Amino acid sequence: MRIIVHTGKGGVGKTSVSAATALKAADLGYRSLVVSTDNAHSLGDALQQDLGPEPVRVTDNLDAQELDVNYSIDKYWGKFQKFMMGIFFRSGSADVIAEEVTILPGLEEGASLLWLNEYAETEKYDVIVIDAAPTAETLRLLSLPDVARWWVERFLPWGRTVARIGDLVSSPFRGGGDDTESVRMSEAYETIQKLFDTLDDVRAMLADREISTMRLVVNAERMVIKETQRTYTYLSLYGYPVDAVIANRILPDTVSDPYFQAWKDSQKQHMQLIHEVFDPLPLKTAPLFPNEMGGLDLLRRMANEIYGDDDPTEHFFTGPNQTLDQEEDGTYVMTLPLPLADKSKLDLYRSSDELTLLVGNYKRNIVLPRTVWHRELESAKMDSGLLVLRFAATES
Repeated sequence: MRIIVHTGKGGVGKTSVSAATALKAADLGYRSLVVSTDNAHSLGDALQQDLGPEPVRVTDNLDAQELDVNYSIDKYWGKFQKFMMGIFFRSGSADVIAEEVTILPGLEEGASLLWLNEYAETEKYDVIVIDAAPTAETLRLLSLPDVARWWVERFLPWGRTVARIGDLVSSPFRGGGDDTESVRMSEAYETIQKLFDTLDDVRAMLADREISTMRLVVNAERMVIKETQRTYTYLSLYGYPVDAVIANRILPDTVSDPYFQAWKDSQKQHMQLIHEVFDPLPLKTAPLFPNEMGGLDLLRRMANEIYGDDDPTEHFFTGPNQTLDQEEDGTYVMTLPLPLADKSKLDLYRSSDELTLLVGNYKRNIVLPRTVWHRELESAKMDSGLLVLRFAATES
């Protein structure tokens, strides 16, 4: 299965680009699905079709889906949430409060990740194109596996113990079940453990360059470009490969009205900036169309402008991966790609078995290979978009 995620600042045209990409893939014979993870859904408007929380057939080889947060959470998280609500309710918390506090941080955005695992297991689709929410929400979504596991390991450490002894805990279920129903805490813990195993699988799938790539959608505007630069760095921080930049709504040369000349000159300068900051990523463009993007005919025109004769499912760029190599003197060198990162805003903390890396407001915990657990971190420096870490040749 091939996964393509379009992300970028809100309002740059990710939905149209995603729909056009999926439609072109479908026209080429791939069983395709385009999914919107944005709560402010507009995918149905772009395709001019009513969509829902389950896939809907749009045309030959193309399905579309607008994810519903509550529907997805109930489908994948409902059993454990009801269990936890029972505990909170017995302690005197109101139903509505119990329901709110038993949702993992970021789970609303991350519900779509669990659908990806289902599609991977069923092999129903060849290509999945994701119309992601605006940048901040997408970053929360992609960092969810790390955040969620941290949350549970800190706040539910009793889960493992109780799961082992298999205590029977009675918990009243409010708003959708028998109030006298009892569940085993071990079963509830198994549910959450399965959730994390699934999130880990999806995270690995999204970080697998053979399967997934992110594509950055921008407009030729300085504010948009700057935010997209940060997005590129943060995606690399979490190990997600980016294979292209798509500049949308570019005024074509055929527009000669003097009223638009200043706008064209500004776009020309900003296109040069896009080249400078994102090279060597391939840059693809889509013009500003005279009509609102909606319907299959216009989306096909857009896809042809972006991809031409190229297959949109191709991998347009393969950059550096996280690596660990041993040098002749026994020193271990670990490299992490952090393109465009400002080293003045980078912090690094180390414990025996993990690194905590902070870039701006984002944090990632990186589990170290056992090989370097007992080796001192001798140096860390940025070199051409790579964070280079050197570990001592001998253990201490």
